[in-house]
Amino acid sequence: MIRLDLCDLCGATFPRDDAVRGYVPDSSSVSRRNDWYDGLRLLTACRADHFAELRETYRRRPYTEEVLWAAKITRALTQGPPALSVVDLQCRTGLHEPEIRRAIAWHNSHRGPGAVP
Repeated sequence: MIRLDLCDLCGATFPRDDAVRGYVPDSSSVSRRNDWYDGLRLLTACRADHFAELRETYRRRPYTEEVLWAAKITRALTQGPPALSVVDLQCRTGLHEPEIRRAIAWHNSHRGPGAVP
């Protein structure tokens, strides 16, 4: 049985062994399994030129530390018991209190209309 993959650019399916893969910086991406990959997004493309186009798209996007920190906090709050204090969040995320506060401020300033305060 041939295992298929999906191109992140064009949506085409192709044999997994033919994939062009690589990591690009992305502050909105955190790993569920390994925090060494936090801030990196794994891209999959069907061809080298599609991968290059994807990489360029991510290169132009801003890398915002507060976005990464907010994602780390979200991961900590959704995996295991909810954190009740800043100290708990520091232990679970590896962030310092000023980073946690900046991430929360960023999150609160970017909530959509109708969000519950």
